Amino acid sequence: MNILVTGAAGFIGAHCVLRLMRDGHDVCGLDNFNDYYDPQLKHDRVAWVQDQVGEFPLARIDLIDASAIDELFQTHRPDVVIHLAAQAGVRYSLENPRAYVDSNLAGFLNILESCRRHPVKHLIYASSSSVYGANQRTPYSVQDGVDHPLSLYAATKKANESMAHCYSHLFGIPCTGLRFFTVYGPWGRPDMSPIQFASAIAQGQVLRLFNHGEHARDFTYIDDIVESIARLIERPPQPSPQWDREQPDPASSLAPWRLYNIGGQHPVALRTYVALLEKHLGRTARIELLPLQPGDVLNTCADASDLARATGFQPRIELDDGLGRFVDWFLDYYAPPIHAPLAAESQRRSL
Repeated sequence: MNILVTGAAGFIGAHCVLRLMRDGHDVCGLDNFNDYYDPQLKHDRVAWVQDQVGEFPLARIDLIDASAIDELFQTHRPDVVIHLAAQAGVRYSLENPRAYVDSNLAGFLNILESCRRHPVKHLIYASSSSVYGANQRTPYSVQDGVDHPLSLYAATKKANESMAHCYSHLFGIPCTGLRFFTVYGPWGRPDMSPIQFASAIAQGQVLRLFNHGEHARDFTYIDDIVESIARLIERPPQPSPQWDREQPDPASSLAPWRLYNIGGQHPVALRTYVALLEKHLGRTARIELLPLQPGDVLNTCADASDLARATGFQPRIELDDGLGRFVDWFLDYYAPPIHAPLAAESQRRSL
């Protein structure tokens, strides 16, 4: 099929483009190469993909540019849109909230409008586990309510799900929203914990653990995310005839609209996560424990049973294996100066 991937130079986007081209799809990409983090990493991701599967059309367009997006749809006529471009990051949303309104709300509206004017067979878009917000019951289920987001980033992702439902209901656009849970792996974003933690440990810098290290996260390796997306492409949602207006299921609809969690389903304590990074780096961490940060969710755990029923697949790569692959890439790409020899096993476990 002809597939448009937005955020094609991003972490998940680049891995998606690689997989889709290997599967024989015609792929075009969109990315604005902004400077939220070093754009060189984005260029290097694109070069990595092209080295393996060849060049692909990649338009340098900002999501806020409605006319440029519409022209891209007119030119490439995608059958499927995988919308991964967004302003990411929970903490940055406290500093620059307007970036989230522009990219995640107005930008998503432009994608929806182009899907309406140039009908597509399936729109798959990235949501986030952060939409569960203040919910305390785990594992998080797509049947749970998500009415108490804890950050503007989470609020924009919740809004995306509602916006997609409106367009699905009004214009019949098949829309699938994917709530990603703590995605990690090679070519990840430098504002996320794997690169930040690995850099601190490798260079002997202080590693700050918020909430005194008491968080637990449901880590999901990038290959499991991409496999899930690849399987969902040819499974556009259908209206659910069982949907009950008096007892509405939050994850399905009378419209062709669906939500799925994509998570490892095995939450790991933050200190265990750090210990695994120490093991693979061969170094010990210097830890500083700090209070909970505004906008942070305490614990995450995905119920991915709906995804398994729909696709026959659920994330399966264990954190130890995934972090080993990540560290191999990290050491190769960043080649950080290594300091502080690994502590004795008993000392490391005491952390």
